[in-house]
Amino acid sequence: MVRWVAAVLTLVALLSACDGREYSRGHRPHLAKGDDYDLIIRHGSVYDGSGAAALQTDVGVRGEHIAAIGDLSKAHAVREVEAKGLAVAPGFINMLSWAPDSLFIDGRSMSDIKQGVTLEVFGEGESLGPLTSQMRETALKNQGDLKYPIQWLGFGEGLDALVRHGISPNIASFVGATTLRIHEIGYVDRAPTADELARMQELTRQAMREGAVGVGSALIYAPAFYAKTDELIAIAKAAGESGGGYISHIRSEGNRLLQSVDELIRIASEAHVHGEFYHFKAAGEQNWSKQAQAIAMIEHARSHGLDISANMYTYTAGATGLDAAMPPWVQEGGLDAWIERLRDPKIRARVIREMQTPTDAWENLFLAAGKPENVLLVAFKNPALKPLTGKTLAEIAKARGKSPAETAIDLVVEDHSRVGTVYFLMSEENVRQAIALPWMSFDSDEGSFAPEGAFLLSQPHPRAYGNFARLLGKYVREEHVTTLEDAIRRLTSLPAHNLKLHERGELKTGYFADIVIFDPATIADHATYAEPQQYATGVRDVFVNGTQVLKDGEHTGAKPGQFVHGPGYVANMK
Repeated sequence: MVRWVAAVLTLVALLSACDGREYSRGHRPHLAKGDDYDLIIRHGSVYDGSGAAALQTDVGVRGEHIAAIGDLSKAHAVREVEAKGLAVAPGFINMLSWAPDSLFIDGRSMSDIKQGVTLEVFGEGESLGPLTSQMRETALKNQGDLKYPIQWLGFGEGLDALVRHGISPNIASFVGATTLRIHEIGYVDRAPTADELARMQELTRQAMREGAVGVGSALIYAPAFYAKTDELIAIAKAAGESGGGYISHIRSEGNRLLQSVDELIRIASEAHVHGEFYHFKAAGEQNWSKQAQAIAMIEHARSHGLDISANMYTYTAGATGLDAAMPPWVQEGGLDAWIERLRDPKIRARVIREMQTPTDAWENLFLAAGKPENVLLVAFKNPALKPLTGKTLAEIAKARGKSPAETAIDLVVEDHSRVGTVYFLMSEENVRQAIALPWMSFDSDEGSFAPEGAFLLSQPHPRAYGNFARLLGKYVREEHVTTLEDAIRRLTSLPAHNLKLHERGELKTGYFADIVIFDPATIADHATYAEPQQYATGVRDVFVNGTQVLKDGEHTGAKPGQFVHGPGYVANMK
């Protein structure tokens, strides 16, 4: 009997050793003959994502996972890729992505895949769920050039629908604080009742169980602007119960930057969660000197044990809408109510006056940009306004014979949208200062596009096509703002750690095989504000979950992207 049991245990061990899943976790012993791996990447400069210097070595992949890193010269694989002279790194993480719309249209994620991005993180204020039926109808009504069906209500259901559609990158998401607020309160300017806040907290817990990585807010926009700090602490606490964090487009990145930095630190401290700043910056020339003070505040909080970090894009202009040029009170009630008010001559006159008056009461990007020549209109819904794409507010106002403020109001009314807008707000010196920070990760704050089809009907910010390549080319190789190994760390393991992602963000045995192979000597961005739809170059190969999606710089058509769940995920949630 003892011998029989021993024989069975030996057989089980051998079968386990041959199982791809166990092998991917590093438990399968090395095989001397046959195809030991599905893929071997040979002779590359391997940056594991930890910040350590590169090692000249090999990477073996089995199934979706990394199976070995080291000298695999005697091993065999179904496919072998030569990477001599190239960097081999974990796939990059885009900490603020607006790619859901673009991925529903084209799941290839061309502009980001060609920069090595393998994980898109959504949820700046808004998320794919939870929705009410009315919210779903409103979302469908407000779609612009990119139209797709919305057949879900739940948070996880929306992300699952995107995966089923077929996507090349992985996706993750915060649950949007704006989405939660609209779900329970609508677009009105008031605090939630105790019952409403309790329901918002329960929706947050449910989203965490469905895979959210935390709560994301965007506080310069209505109706999120109406939320007070205590409301945000309450929902952040609910996310924190299962390990989720709090991330925010803070209430002001300009005139009240320091007060807004303090608010985020307070929320993270009182909710006992990781806190992160979206697209960290000091906006408006009069506020540029405040960036150093904001950094000092964050580093003081970190030195006292608070888990605070930030992300950024590598440009001096931001992009949002003309809603960021108008006071939040006029936007109460949603898009239709906002536009109806703008048709009223008395309200219109008040809005124009407030747009032109310096204030700390709300974030006025119309004034922060300094002049209407620094306001670029890039996305319209109305076909009659499409010819204005790429023109400045100054140009359009001059052609119409009206003031820039009047013109901005007219464009919102005529387009029945917020109108996609680029604002030039930051200094190059501040961009370099922020890039050098060891706790700074990176985001595009854009969709992921291709220069074809419906994507040609509007004009993105160049960061959609160049943000990550620009970091590695301009700021690492050319200007030496940081080292290549540290930039890779902050594109990979740093955000993965902040999001508490399992087996992502590093090249380690047992981790998912999200891998980018690129040339540090040539990687570069080419997108400009005038011609933004130009691909970056220098990334040769990209693998997502072990499947090659980019080969020799060309997309393979593969769509192996998965929904990467956050720390509170509970399988088989209904």
